[in-house]
Amino acid sequence: MGCYGQDWASYQSPAPDVTGLSFVFVKATEGLTYANPRWAQQVAYARLHKLTVGHYHYPHMGNSATAEADFFLRTARPQPGDYVALDWEGYDVANRSVPFAAQVAYKKAFLAHVTAALPHNQVGTYCNTDYLDRDPAGAYGDFLWIATANKAAGQPGISRSWLFHQYSASSVDRDYCNLSADALRAWAHAKEDDMALTRDDAVTIWGYENPTSGDKYDMHQALKNAEANSAEAARLATEVKATVDHLAVGGVDLDALAAKVADLLSKRLQS
Repeated sequence: MGCYGQDWASYQSPAPDVTGLSFVFVKATEGLTYANPRWAQQVAYARLHKLTVGHYHYPHMGNSATAEADFFLRTARPQPGDYVALDWEGYDVANRSVPFAAQVAYKKAFLAHVTAALPHNQVGTYCNTDYLDRDPAGAYGDFLWIATANKAAGQPGISRSWLFHQYSASSVDRDYCNLSADALRAWAHAKEDDMALTRDDAVTIWGYENPTSGDKYDMHQALKNAEANSAEAARLATEVKATVDHLAVGGVDLDALAAKVADLLSKRLQS
């Protein structure tokens, strides 16, 4: 079962109606100079109502992709659990205002630059079916947000895997995600440090606790290893404290204390 969201720009209120929504994309920037004047208020409002938050950039693809990406990053400052998207659209391919090959190169460079800057956030691409058809085998980052006209929510009619579907743009852009609200939130946090992923998160992501093969198995094993390492760290901390207490009672000076603790840590890490 999926969930519903919207994408907002300066055309929307600083406090839109969020009834029935689980997520939102908010336009942060366009080109090299435009910043949505309502972005900060809209993002704060979405967070207040516990929506999973995304930010997007509308490009002027005649510019440098990395320069526009840096402008976006300075403005949006995504937090852990936020996802970001390149709104890859807007140029009439027929009149070649920007050759399509250059648009594809822009997409690739923008995604690479933002992904490198935000290794713990999900970074993807929004496009319509015309753009998708012109670059069907292209890279779209961590997710594809597909826009269609006159299609039911969750039925974009494309063969490529997608995560978000913009299915209506009548009064406001309406979106559907093919994950549940809880699974979407877990996915949004999945690229953070291992400690951020709990067993409950893992069950939410793949639906059951003990996968036996493939990527889910690898993730499961990594989670088990992280848990084992945490237990070992707790045990080691107890030993270190006991050593510190013993040395303190004996009146050992600070240099000796540091040397003893360092020796203990070295032995444990090598074992």
